[in-house]
Amino acid sequence: MKVVGVVGLPASGKGEFSKIAAAMDIPVIVMGDMIRNAVKDGGIDPTDANLGAMANRLRAERGMDAIAQLCVPEIRHQTAPIVLVDGIRGDAEVSTFRGIFPGFTLISIDSSFETRLARIQARGRSDDFASDDELRRRDTRELGWGLGNALREADIHLANNGTLAVFAADVRNLLASLGRDP
Repeated sequence: MKVVGVVGLPASGKGEFSKIAAAMDIPVIVMGDMIRNAVKDGGIDPTDANLGAMANRLRAERGMDAIAQLCVPEIRHQTAPIVLVDGIRGDAEVSTFRGIFPGFTLISIDSSFETRLARIQARGRSDDFASDDELRRRDTRELGWGLGNALREADIHLANNGTLAVFAADVRNLLASLGRDP
């Protein structure tokens, strides 16, 4: 099985990438779901602050690769030839996936700050916000988890500042090429 990870700053397009993969019948393991499940299990409101606090707590208690370790059994459970891991946030997670899954491929999705802020303001998730200061704080928090290092370690960089149609075509082509045997 080929394991592919997606990394990017908030609202860069990781979720859209995952939707496209799922439409191609590629199983998607969402790292954020592990955090959302922990928040739900704790009876906590799923706000950005609470999700961030839970992510910090899990990492403090179990190590910087805690969320990746929670994903490993879910990935191993899959039988498809390619599996996508959405939402890598740090280099420790990348190291874990590279150590457990030979041939692990990391894709970074790169979007401008302005594009990401506009997406956040439009999408309406419970953990979203409207100001550029809040996005800068979230970027800073996630960069503190090693996100910048993970972005630099990516094997493939995919730009996402244009239309969804162009991005979708790029993602489909990329995933099709990764799914082919060498």
